[in-house]
Amino acid sequence: MTETSYDLRVVGVVEETADAHSVSFAVPEGAEAEFDYRPGQFLTLAVPSDQTGVAARCYSLSSSPHDGGPLTVTVKRTVDGYASNWICDNLRAGSTIRVLPPAGIFTPASLDSDLLLFAGGSGITPVMSITRTALAQGSGRIVLFYANRDERSVIFGSELSALAAACPHRLVVVHWLESVQGLPTQEQLKTFIEPFTSYDAFVCGPAPFMKLAIAALRELDFPRERRHQEKFVSLGGNPFGDLEEQAEAEHELEDADSDAAFEDEASPSEVPQGPVRLEVELDGQTYAYDDWAPTTKLLEHLESKGVKAPYSCREGECSACAVRLLEGEVKMLNNDVLDEDDLAEGIRLACQSLPVTDVVRATYH
Repeated sequence: MTETSYDLRVVGVVEETADAHSVSFAVPEGAEAEFDYRPGQFLTLAVPSDQTGVAARCYSLSSSPHDGGPLTVTVKRTVDGYASNWICDNLRAGSTIRVLPPAGIFTPASLDSDLLLFAGGSGITPVMSITRTALAQGSGRIVLFYANRDERSVIFGSELSALAAACPHRLVVVHWLESVQGLPTQEQLKTFIEPFTSYDAFVCGPAPFMKLAIAALRELDFPRERRHQEKFVSLGGNPFGDLEEQAEAEHELEDADSDAAFEDEASPSEVPQGPVRLEVELDGQTYAYDDWAPTTKLLEHLESKGVKAPYSCREGECSACAVRLLEGEVKMLNNDVLDEDDLAEGIRLACQSLPVTDVVRATYH
């Protein structure tokens, strides 16, 4: 099943820095509900490619869903990054581009929580959405640690200064510039974090920066439920399904590959002998079924029941469909984004998960 994509018209482009552009879109009439989003979520854009037809890329929303402004992503050029450079070079007001509805779980459970935010470089994008929204709609305190190479690299610098000045008792912004202070160390981050160990932490940025921040949080015994990390990789597949015939062929191939991988990777003792009992919590509602087939992926089973479960790439290459196991176990056919700690804490990708126990309980929160 391929999610419905939409042609969105670009209504504005802002050059935030020399290499970062914010691109705003108009939502088509009648699709407003599809593009409701939570702060910290992302859009998947179909960037035209001469080689593959479509280069599907995920870009975080920097806008707030509560201020009435347009749907906006912020894209920073990367060296040899085809999609980011194409977007910055080609999208202008009046352009159109195909987009999948918002997805992702890098979002606060409550806007009233105290938030400890870490952003490195363009990792400020979802963090900015969270900050804007929490200040407007929440009541908690916000502490932001924002690391950049130098002052010219700071995205949203003026707005962050204005927000901190307008909300001095709720927002503290700490800038860390490599050109001035060098790279932060784990010990320095740990010292910074220590006064805020009761906060909910969110981390986004380059992999080394995120690894450092997460290590510091773990050292201070931040529980997993209060520690959030955004992870993106370039998507290898095409979640847009350009042609109906192609989508059907890919679906058939996917089913065949799923069966083969299941037979190869799951020993007979791991294969349930009959339909599996499944309970899933999503958006405050519990869905329960007694007929989950052992060769059907979790996401596909939920879709067959009409459940609008989140996803983006369907390839195990992003975390949009991540669930946390509460009971039972599944086997993932592919995983390019979850690390050993994520797996140890029960996090799995629904788009790649087959059941290996007779009962599975999971939550999307």
